[in-house]
Amino acid sequence: MPQMTNEFRNGVAFTIAITAFAFVVIAMVVGNNNIPISEPSADVVGTYKECDVVRWTNNQLAEYKYFLYCEKNK
Repeated sequence: MPQMTNEFRNGVAFTIAITAFAFVVIAMVVGNNNIPISEPSADVVGTYKECDVVRWTNNQLAEYKYFLYCEKNK
């Protein structure tokens, strides 16, 4: 009798695993695959000698570029 319960337990575990895998595959195929791409952004983060310090990025990585923007140099 214990062998039958082990087989039953293994069968139930296998069925649950296959069902979960099927749900994940269906969710990936049917789900919303549109990943929003962020627009480039520029933020003023401080000032230096009457100029604005601007932090600029154009992607979703933590990669920032800093530059000075001086109104009087236009």
